[in-house]
Amino acid sequence: MKKTAALTAAAILVCSAAHAATAVSIGISGWTGFAPLTLAKQAGIFEKNGLDVTIKKIPQASRHLALASGDVQCAATTVETWIVWNANGVPAIQIFQLDKSHGADGIAVRNDVSSVADLKGKTIAASAPGTSPYFFLAYILKENGLTMKDVNVVNLEPGPAAQAFVAGQNDAAMTYEPYLSTVRAAPDQGKILATTLDYPAVMDTFGCTPAFLKENPEAAKAFADSYFEALEMIKAEPEKSYGIMGADVKQSAEAFAGSAKFLEWQDKAANQTFFEGEFKSFSAKAADLLMEIGIIKTKPDLATIVDTSFIK
Repeated sequence: MKKTAALTAAAILVCSAAHAATAVSIGISGWTGFAPLTLAKQAGIFEKNGLDVTIKKIPQASRHLALASGDVQCAATTVETWIVWNANGVPAIQIFQLDKSHGADGIAVRNDVSSVADLKGKTIAASAPGTSPYFFLAYILKENGLTMKDVNVVNLEPGPAAQAFVAGQNDAAMTYEPYLSTVRAAPDQGKILATTLDYPAVMDTFGCTPAFLKENPEAAKAFADSYFEALEMIKAEPEKSYGIMGADVKQSAEAFAGSAKFLEWQDKAANQTFFEGEFKSFSAKAADLLMEIGIIKTKPDLATIVDTSFIK
């Protein structure tokens, strides 16, 4: 009897070890596009799929430092930022797409600014070089025959940039949802000159360090599966989902739903289409612009900074 009990206990220990959740920390921001990751955490989807996830809110400008130090093993950021990180000595591999901005990123300007050309000589609040808002500003300017040398940039993160703008500071601000809605709600202070509807240059992906992916391929697959499950939950239980995601950024479910209208979360089918086409063309164009504005000195091999095996 004792022997049987001992064997049973041993079997339970082996089973528990086999199903032990993989502990992993991820670095994100309060950007609306990343919110399904928060939902996957809060709704128990990560846990169900064998992941013990710690979410850390880290500004994009320093997120790569957290990856390099091992403080986080995975992160969410824009496609061109992975190019910057890899070019500057922080190896990381994208494994699935999160979202595509459809008006959720933009530039707010005073009401006397009627075109991008009018930005010449203006003071614009934007995150530091190497971040999405900085890149997006450079992208908009280039598409209109201007360069970053034609404007004065004040480094502010998207939230503070929007707050400063509605408080009357600076001529323009680069920001994104949910902070862009702060500007939408204050028409007396200015207007939104252009967004990703005009310049489709902001798309986000999730990735991890090569070491984490090599050691934890099942966990990487679980991340992708969990994200897609979170999108299904949003469809099935929108009010509950928006409530959970909104609470994380101090928004009501209704306000968060309003922000979410300006982007499109990408399901598995959309992921597969994206990586076969737009991802490749945009990454090449982005790498050229990053070289031009001095963010990177050399281009990484773009084929080595993505692994789509986890979305198949």
